[in-house]
Amino acid sequence: MTVLTTPRLTLRHWHDSDLAAFAAQNADPAVMQFMPGLLSRADSDDFARRAQRGIDARGWGLWAVEVRADGQLAGCVGLAVPSFTAHFTPCVEIAWRLRRVSWGHGYATEAARECLRFAFETLALPEVVSFTVPANLRSRAVMERLGMVRDARDDFDHPRLPPQHALTRHVLYRLQRERWPGALAS
Repeated sequence: MTVLTTPRLTLRHWHDSDLAAFAAQNADPAVMQFMPGLLSRADSDDFARRAQRGIDARGWGLWAVEVRADGQLAGCVGLAVPSFTAHFTPCVEIAWRLRRVSWGHGYATEAARECLRFAFETLALPEVVSFTVPANLRSRAVMERLGMVRDARDDFDHPRLPPQHALTRHVLYRLQRERWPGALAS
């Protein structure tokens, strides 16, 4: 099973001891501001268990992110295969969701960079995408720090949300392996 490490973080398998902190994160209105709704404890636990099953099946997925200095759960970061159909699917997406106490430390960018390294160097993926709602400036800034590029012609309405929903419209960012900064060192 794949475990990724950075100077400050470990991206690892999910532990039962992660579930309470993850549930609190998924019940936090600030963390879930750009998601369709808050998650109940049962739904949050199910999300973490599905993430672990994905890692078990593929060897990669949405990892639990642990801060190495104190062992605390920062949230989750990783790679996923969207289960909906859009003009850019099938694809592999990079995604993150961090606890509010983990914001502002650069953890999302640090963990996502390591995921991109894994995606391009180990999995040899030709491209990784990421998407969010236009108003999610924090996540968009992470995407841009990662070198991901948005073309407004790729923006889309999320097929799992009704057309009138406030979060339906999404921006899509892409990064091709040959444009990844690490590609220069390969």
